[in-house]
Amino acid sequence: MATRRNTGCHAIDHHVTRRQFMGTGAMAGAMAGFGSLLTPAMAGEMKSKQKQILQVYLQGGVSQFESWDPKPGTKYGGPFRPISTSVPGLQICELLPYTAQKMHLLSVVRSINLATDDHTVGRLFMEKGRKNGDYPFVGAVASKYLSAADNPLPGYVHITTRGIVDQTAGFLQSKHEMMRLEGVKPPTNLQRPEGVPAELAVRAEGLRKQLNNQFGGKRSRALIDSYDTSFEQAQQLMARADLFEKQDEKELDRYGHHWFGRRCLLARTLLEEGVTCVKVTHHGYDTHAENFNFHVEQLDEFDKTFATLLGDIEDRGMLENVLVVIYSEFGRTPKVNHKYGRDHWGKSFSIALGGCGIQPGAVIGATNEDGTEVSEREVDGAHLFHTYMQAVGIDSHSNHQLDGRAVPIGDPVAAPIKELLA
Repeated sequence: MATRRNTGCHAIDHHVTRRQFMGTGAMAGAMAGFGSLLTPAMAGEMKSKQKQILQVYLQGGVSQFESWDPKPGTKYGGPFRPISTSVPGLQICELLPYTAQKMHLLSVVRSINLATDDHTVGRLFMEKGRKNGDYPFVGAVASKYLSAADNPLPGYVHITTRGIVDQTAGFLQSKHEMMRLEGVKPPTNLQRPEGVPAELAVRAEGLRKQLNNQFGGKRSRALIDSYDTSFEQAQQLMARADLFEKQDEKELDRYGHHWFGRRCLLARTLLEEGVTCVKVTHHGYDTHAENFNFHVEQLDEFDKTFATLLGDIEDRGMLENVLVVIYSEFGRTPKVNHKYGRDHWGKSFSIALGGCGIQPGAVIGATNEDGTEVSEREVDGAHLFHTYMQAVGIDSHSNHQLDGRAVPIGDPVAAPIKELLA
């Protein structure tokens, strides 16, 4: 078993190493995969269809110094040099050479301050736009307001290999809850067990519906219908046997024959199929030890795969309708610790985003010379949430209507980053 590098925490975010994931992910990836369903020309027809969101979550906290906000030659800058990108004057870390050539499709926000170094608080703030409260995630809100009423597929899908199990729909209907896919395998707990005849499965489904009707007799019909819809969406996904076939080897040559490559190829397929929000997680960025070596490995795997995915979305004419967000729950400390690692840092870090509704090639905000604090245009998770919503056409200043009660979609005290919106 590989030696675990990240030993600073004991949360779920730190229990499995990258190399362990590479092993288990390869096994899962060898079992199944999604096929590519649309040609670039066919996918181009999606221009007139719904707005969508692609979230690429770099779990654990990617270092802003080793990615979007390099500080060469400074006290905390580290050993890596900045490189030019396809946007004149914009430089990012040399660990992202492929992404650098796609930066004309993206923008960078370098001035995020969440005022927390806690994984859970940071993750929820970045997803909900609030630090507290039972509010829905970005993907759940997108599912509710952007999904076509007749779309049989789930509105919000998360492709991952392990999980933090969050209640993502909040106070919205259960049909907007995130559907979690374990890698490129079908939804868990829905496959007919081996040895169970098909006719028995049909009878079991009839019994389920009967019990639901009985249960709902004295309860809210809307609640029962919501659960039914969620279950049926999962069944519809299961019924698409063509989706769970071996992935094309030539495509994997482009994306990478590792679990992250397989999951990004799956993410593209789900977007092509019309899933409203697709979230794909790249695990293992909590670099409390050996930060520099670890980022070399991590970002080497991320860089080409993500650039390929972004390029495919553009080539298929989908980018104007797909908001792409690359984010973490926080960044890493400027100061390097005694294990040559960087610790949790939510005070001044960066994300990248582009596509639908976003002005490309922009740089929003800045940190000071050493990267220890925001020096220009400070924003937090609430501002980002408003920005995402506005970018895809959802009025974040309006309200959810919940049984006659109005609940603001976005935090009323915050606003979108207007200079970032197209």
